[in-house]
Amino acid sequence: MSAASHPVIDPVELTRDLIRKPSVTPADEGAMDLIERVLTGLGFTCRRLKFETIENLYARRGTASPNLCFAGHTDVVPTGAAEAWSSGPFEAEVRDGVLYGRGAVDMKGGIAAWIAAVSRVLAEGEPSGSLSFLITGDEEGPALHGTKRVVETLMAEGEVIDACIVGEPSSQHALGDMIKIGRRGSLNSWITVHGKQGHVAYPARAANPAPVMARLLARLADHRLDDGYQGFQPSNLEITTIDIGNPATNVIPAEARARLNIRFNPTHTGDSLIAWLNAMAGEAQANSGLRIELEHLCSGDAFLTEPGPFVTGVQDAVEAATGRRPEASTTGGTSDARFIRAMAPVLELGLVGQTMHQIDERAPVAEIEALTEVYRRVIVTVLGRT
Repeated sequence: MSAASHPVIDPVELTRDLIRKPSVTPADEGAMDLIERVLTGLGFTCRRLKFETIENLYARRGTASPNLCFAGHTDVVPTGAAEAWSSGPFEAEVRDGVLYGRGAVDMKGGIAAWIAAVSRVLAEGEPSGSLSFLITGDEEGPALHGTKRVVETLMAEGEVIDACIVGEPSSQHALGDMIKIGRRGSLNSWITVHGKQGHVAYPARAANPAPVMARLLARLADHRLDDGYQGFQPSNLEITTIDIGNPATNVIPAEARARLNIRFNPTHTGDSLIAWLNAMAGEAQANSGLRIELEHLCSGDAFLTEPGPFVTGVQDAVEAATGRRPEASTTGGTSDARFIRAMAPVLELGLVGQTMHQIDERAPVAEIEALTEVYRRVIVTVLGRT
């Protein structure tokens, strides 16, 4: 297929088509079929990777190196009260130059803009190297059967990705004012202190787990994990719930439960923090004589894409398109970049994220068009032309 025969994609109309697929996580509702159809029309070889009930897609055009990948997700968060929206959350209405709909910002607009940018690049000639897409339907949910599984599969097969852009809405106030070159890791831990129920008037016949839990949580919360790391803020531990569930006023409870989350920078790994938590719980168990049980789930370690040609090239492209040079930031929560980093240097670049996950999520039509031009320049800057 010659470059001239490739269709040039309208990013706004493609965003609207994607929004009309009500793909509330983990549902797909035809969103992946739509992307596969458009990419096939652009000469990509598409491969569907379904794990459990989750739809994923890996598509590649070309076999040469380097392979520049775009990663994104079609699943969206629930709409909340649909009647609170100024128009239907999946109607994709354009009003006063603004596109409304769940996923407009996070991140169907980003996916559509990159696809449109690819179509414009191909209309101008062949880029050097290869282009690929890694699209998942499991980013807003548990993220167990999406990008993580695709990356594991591709690595086992020897697939090489040389650099990756994740289309998360990284911009803060104006398009292109920020890219994300790192993210903190996230660890959830569940703590159960097992005591012995009894009458409050006879404490010697019972074993109260509540003060044991209180002392343990106080020690954990008072501990300073670190002072920050190369552009990362200090790691923080937050107690998210304490549950005893005791409706009686005269009963010592049998159990106390708590949950905490740690957002951590590259000073730590999930394993090192788990070891620390287990050790602290072990001391509390030895001092109290009560059994303390812990469960942990690390959704991803911290990562940092060091400054270099890839980061600088993307910043140059954004500046050329917008007139502003993006700050390279490590702020925010987690994203699927935490899985992709095992394969390639990765950063996040996308729309302004002010309305993501909100009622009336929206993106100006002009901003989607501008992001398409940003992405076009990124592709040409990173890959060059043959």
